[in-house]
Amino acid sequence: MAAPRSVSERWLRDGLLAFFFFLHVFSSVAGTEEGAVTAEFDVRPGGMVHSFSKSLGDYECTFTYAAQGGTNEQWQMSVGVSEDNLLFSCSVWRPQGKSYLFFTQFEAKVKGAKIEYGGAFSAAAARGQSDVPLKEEEFHVTETAVSHKEGKFRSELSKLVIVAKTAHDEL
Repeated sequence: MAAPRSVSERWLRDGLLAFFFFLHVFSSVAGTEEGAVTAEFDVRPGGMVHSFSKSLGDYECTFTYAAQGGTNEQWQMSVGVSEDNLLFSCSVWRPQGKSYLFFTQFEAKVKGAKIEYGGAFSAAAARGQSDVPLKEEEFHVTETAVSHKEGKFRSELSKLVIVAKTAHDEL
Protein backbone atom coordinates (compact mmCIF):
# COMPACT_ATOMS: atom_id res chain seq x y z
CA MET A 1 0.00 0.00 0.00
CA ALA A 2 1.42 3.42 -0.96
CA ALA A 3 2.18 5.85 1.83
CA PRO A 4 -0.60 8.40 2.41
CA ARG A 5 0.18 11.91 1.22
CA SER A 6 -1.81 13.87 3.79
CA VAL A 7 -2.89 13.65 7.41
CA SER A 8 -6.51 12.98 6.36
CA GLU A 9 -5.42 10.16 4.03
CA ARG A 10 -3.30 8.69 6.82
CA TRP A 11 -6.23 8.99 9.26
CA LEU A 12 -8.58 7.33 6.78
CA ARG A 13 -6.14 4.48 6.07
CA ASP A 14 -5.42 3.93 9.78
CA GLY A 15 -9.14 4.06 10.56
CA LEU A 16 -10.00 1.52 7.89
CA LEU A 17 -7.20 -0.80 8.99
CA ALA A 18 -8.35 -0.52 12.59
CA PHE A 19 -11.96 -1.11 11.56
CA PHE A 20 -11.11 -4.35 9.76
CA PHE A 21 -8.84 -5.31 12.63
CA PHE A 22 -11.73 -4.70 15.05
CA LEU A 23 -14.13 -6.75 12.91
CA HIS A 24 -11.66 -9.64 12.92
CA VAL A 25 -11.21 -9.44 16.69
CA PHE A 26 -14.91 -9.06 17.41
CA SER A 27 -15.94 -11.87 15.08
CA SER A 28 -13.38 -14.17 16.69
CA VAL A 29 -14.84 -13.58 20.15
CA ALA A 30 -18.53 -13.29 19.32
CA GLY A 31 -20.55 -16.24 20.45
CA THR A 32 -18.22 -17.34 23.23
CA GLU A 33 -19.43 -16.52 26.72
CA GLU A 34 -15.98 -15.93 28.14
CA GLY A 35 -14.74 -14.01 25.05
CA ALA A 36 -17.42 -11.29 24.75
CA VAL A 37 -20.13 -9.67 26.82
CA THR A 38 -22.85 -7.23 25.73
CA ALA A 39 -24.97 -5.29 28.20
CA GLU A 40 -27.77 -2.76 27.79
CA PHE A 41 -27.96 0.46 29.80
CA ASP A 42 -29.84 3.75 29.76
CA VAL A 43 -28.15 6.99 28.76
CA ARG A 44 -29.91 9.59 30.87
CA PRO A 45 -30.25 13.29 30.10
CA GLY A 46 -30.34 15.98 32.78
CA GLY A 47 -26.79 17.32 32.63
CA MET A 48 -25.40 15.15 35.46
CA VAL A 49 -22.33 12.97 34.92
CA HIS A 50 -23.13 9.25 34.71
CA SER A 51 -20.94 6.17 34.16
CA PHE A 52 -21.47 2.61 32.99
CA SER A 53 -18.76 -0.08 33.23
CA LYS A 54 -18.30 -3.62 32.02
CA SER A 55 -15.44 -5.96 32.91
CA LEU A 56 -14.14 -9.08 31.27
CA GLY A 57 -11.38 -10.88 33.11
CA ASP A 58 -8.56 -8.44 33.87
CA TYR A 59 -9.97 -5.76 31.55
CA GLU A 60 -12.58 -3.07 32.03
CA CYS A 61 -14.29 -0.41 29.94
CA THR A 62 -16.05 2.60 31.49
CA PHE A 63 -18.23 5.04 29.57
CA THR A 64 -18.70 8.38 31.36
CA TYR A 65 -20.91 11.13 29.95
CA ALA A 66 -23.23 14.07 30.57
CA ALA A 67 -26.18 14.73 28.24
CA GLN A 68 -29.15 17.08 27.92
CA GLY A 69 -32.57 16.97 26.27
CA GLY A 70 -35.14 14.31 25.50
CA THR A 71 -35.69 11.17 27.55
CA ASN A 72 -33.61 8.13 28.44
CA GLU A 73 -32.15 6.24 25.49
CA GLN A 74 -31.31 2.54 25.39
CA TRP A 75 -27.60 2.00 24.59
CA GLN A 76 -25.33 -1.05 24.58
CA MET A 77 -21.76 -1.80 25.61
CA SER A 78 -19.83 -4.78 24.29
CA VAL A 79 -16.46 -5.85 25.60
CA GLY A 80 -14.40 -8.68 24.18
CA VAL A 81 -11.02 -10.35 24.45
CA SER A 82 -9.41 -12.04 21.47
CA GLU A 83 -8.84 -15.78 21.58
CA ASP A 84 -5.08 -15.25 22.00
CA ASN A 85 -5.72 -12.73 24.81
CA LEU A 86 -3.68 -10.05 22.98
CA LEU A 87 -6.54 -7.63 22.25
CA PHE A 88 -9.37 -6.11 24.27
CA SER A 89 -12.24 -4.36 22.50
CA CYS A 90 -14.94 -2.05 23.80
CA SER A 91 -17.85 -0.65 21.83
CA VAL A 92 -20.53 1.70 23.14
CA TRP A 93 -23.43 2.57 20.84
CA ARG A 94 -27.08 3.37 20.37
CA PRO A 95 -28.60 0.46 18.40
CA GLN A 96 -31.11 2.76 16.68
CA GLY A 97 -28.15 4.48 15.02
CA LYS A 98 -28.64 8.11 16.03
CA SER A 99 -28.86 9.67 19.46
CA TYR A 100 -31.11 12.67 19.89
CA LEU A 101 -29.44 13.70 23.12
CA PHE A 102 -27.09 16.69 23.33
CA PHE A 103 -23.84 15.40 24.89
CA THR A 104 -21.85 17.95 26.85
CA GLN A 105 -19.00 15.50 27.50
CA PHE A 106 -17.96 11.89 27.01
CA GLU A 107 -15.09 9.55 27.78
CA ALA A 108 -14.61 5.82 27.21
CA LYS A 109 -11.73 4.53 29.31
CA VAL A 110 -10.08 1.10 29.39
CA LYS A 111 -8.16 -0.57 32.22
CA GLY A 112 -5.63 -3.36 31.71
CA ALA A 113 -4.80 -2.51 28.07
CA LYS A 114 -3.37 0.27 25.89
CA ILE A 115 -5.48 1.71 23.07
CA GLU A 116 -4.31 0.95 19.54
CA TYR A 117 -7.40 2.42 17.86
CA GLY A 118 -10.17 4.66 19.15
CA GLY A 119 -13.04 6.08 17.15
CA ALA A 120 -16.06 8.26 17.91
CA PHE A 121 -19.13 8.61 15.70
CA SER A 122 -22.08 10.99 15.49
CA ALA A 123 -24.26 8.25 14.00
CA ALA A 124 -23.94 4.48 14.25
CA ALA A 125 -24.70 2.16 11.34
CA ALA A 126 -28.39 1.25 11.34
CA ARG A 127 -31.19 0.71 8.81
CA GLY A 128 -28.85 0.70 5.81
CA GLN A 129 -26.92 3.78 6.95
CA SER A 130 -23.15 3.83 7.60
CA ASP A 131 -21.28 5.04 10.67
CA VAL A 132 -20.63 8.79 10.58
CA PRO A 133 -17.28 9.57 12.25
CA LEU A 134 -16.75 12.68 14.32
CA LYS A 135 -14.23 15.12 12.89
CA GLU A 136 -10.66 14.63 14.12
CA GLU A 137 -10.73 17.91 16.01
CA GLU A 138 -13.81 16.88 18.06
CA PHE A 139 -12.20 14.10 20.11
CA HIS A 140 -8.83 12.74 21.16
CA VAL A 141 -7.37 9.34 21.89
CA THR A 142 -4.81 8.57 24.58
CA GLU A 143 -3.29 5.25 25.68
CA THR A 144 -6.31 4.59 27.91
CA ALA A 145 -9.23 6.78 26.78
CA VAL A 146 -11.26 8.27 23.93
CA SER A 147 -12.86 11.56 24.96
CA HIS A 148 -14.36 14.81 23.71
CA LYS A 149 -12.22 17.90 23.08
CA GLU A 150 -13.44 20.83 25.12
CA GLY A 151 -14.73 23.61 22.87
CA LYS A 152 -14.45 21.49 19.68
CA PHE A 153 -16.94 18.66 20.27
CA ARG A 154 -20.27 19.41 18.55
CA SER A 155 -22.35 17.45 21.09
CA GLU A 156 -23.38 14.59 18.77
CA LEU A 157 -22.44 11.09 19.85
CA SER A 158 -23.92 7.72 18.94
CA LYS A 159 -21.00 5.29 19.01
CA LEU A 160 -17.49 4.77 20.42
CA VAL A 161 -15.09 1.98 19.41
CA ILE A 162 -11.84 1.01 21.14
CA VAL A 163 -9.35 -1.73 20.27
CA ALA A 164 -6.56 -2.06 22.83
CA LYS A 165 -3.48 -4.23 23.25
CA THR A 166 -3.43 -6.20 26.45
CA ALA A 167 -0.38 -6.50 28.66
CA HIS A 168 1.12 -9.76 27.44
CA ASP A 169 4.46 -11.23 28.46
CA GLU A 170 6.33 -13.26 25.88
CA LEU A 171 7.83 -16.53 27.10
